Amino acid sequence: MKSTISFAALAAAAVLTAFGYAVARPDEPRGPITAVDRQIEEHSQQTLADGRQTFRYDTFGDEDFWGGTLRLHDAIKGARFGGVGNGVGPKTAIAVGLKVDVDALPSSLQQALRHGRVDLGDPAVTLDLLRLNAVVGVTGFFDAKRDLASIGIQCALCHSTVDDSLAPGVGHRLDGWANRDLDVGAIVALSPDLSAVASLLGVDDPTVRKVLASWGPGRFDAELFLDGKAFAPDGKSASSLIPPAFGLAGVNLHTWIGWGSVTHWNAFVANLEMHGKGTFYDPRLADASHFPVAARAGFANVRNDPDLVSPKLPALHFYQLAIPAPAPPAGSFDAAAATRGQALFDGKAQCATCHVAPTFTEPGWNMHTPDELGIDDFEASRAPDQRYRTSPLRGLWTHEKGGFYHDGRFATLRDVVDHYNAHFRLQLSDAEARDLVEYLKSL
Repeated sequence: MKSTISFAALAAAAVLTAFGYAVARPDEPRGPITAVDRQIEEHSQQTLADGRQTFRYDTFGDEDFWGGTLRLHDAIKGARFGGVGNGVGPKTAIAVGLKVDVDALPSSLQQALRHGRVDLGDPAVTLDLLRLNAVVGVTGFFDAKRDLASIGIQCALCHSTVDDSLAPGVGHRLDGWANRDLDVGAIVALSPDLSAVASLLGVDDPTVRKVLASWGPGRFDAELFLDGKAFAPDGKSASSLIPPAFGLAGVNLHTWIGWGSVTHWNAFVANLEMHGKGTFYDPRLADASHFPVAARAGFANVRNDPDLVSPKLPALHFYQLAIPAPAPPAGSFDAAAATRGQALFDGKAQCATCHVAPTFTEPGWNMHTPDELGIDDFEASRAPDQRYRTSPLRGLWTHEKGGFYHDGRFATLRDVVDHYNAHFRLQLSDAEARDLVEYLKSL
């Protein structure tokens, strides 16, 4: 019967072709490309380009805070160039996790770097890199005399890194990757004036600096400026690992504790964390019992005129959704073991119950209570719904620096598997656990 149907289908296709009718394959668009189709394609390409520009280079006007209020630019240029202190050379900047975009460097400077002919301890070199707009996620603002007058930051500061193709910390951009080398606390602590942060939190300058020093590389505490909780009950830093911004297409909530959608969090960060000048509305932040700092500061309803954030959000969203999770490097996992691990993932280990392919999170409200996950509720309790998100799993291999889960409590994927094996009483053998880890590394 199957061969008869196949023959009939082929015969029909031949007749249609003979009479001039095109027969489209199932994976081909049907019908001609219309004017509307072309308009959509042109719009998508322009939106993608606009979103990339925003993600990489837009400060949303936050230079008035990072430069005007914190005076970070004075610390970067140092007393020699009209600032304060010793200044920040490229070696120091890279040590705290800042990255340099090799594609923004002239070939002469690339060659000088390759051959060690650049003084990486000289703040003058950092100023030149800022003039070239080569420091990923950071923009320098220069006056008519080409002196650094202010500094601003972009989304790419935390959510991009480089491939180290020229030198450690210098390479081609990798947008969407969490910068697990970035020590945000150490960078902010360079500020000669943290009185604005101290005033917001209602503490003194030494306390602010103690908190900033507690974060460490790859970590940031977005909730600190809402609830003022700098440390967990066990005395550890309340900061969380910077999450990736790739592989978000089809994902609902995209922060560790599910504050909101990608667009919600972009507006939240641009206005409240980066200190850009836009519009942000979230009445949950008016709850003084839960968010005393945010309620006191009026973060539930922020309005700026002109609004430098809101017009940029649609294209920024579009670009982020277009960033795919990176494929694992060749040879980084055992393919045969990963195949066995996939069967376990879908079956005995029950991983696919929550991590539903192809997004590897749950379609819909992808949130769970701490008890369901078998962990403490400290970080979850800082969010309105007091739950943890089912994190997407693609690109997990990029998380190996800094650990897994929101706070890096599990150093390896095997630690994660062992936790769930015990919590859900899965009775996975040692060999099965190893196979499951290989599959997770392959995603």
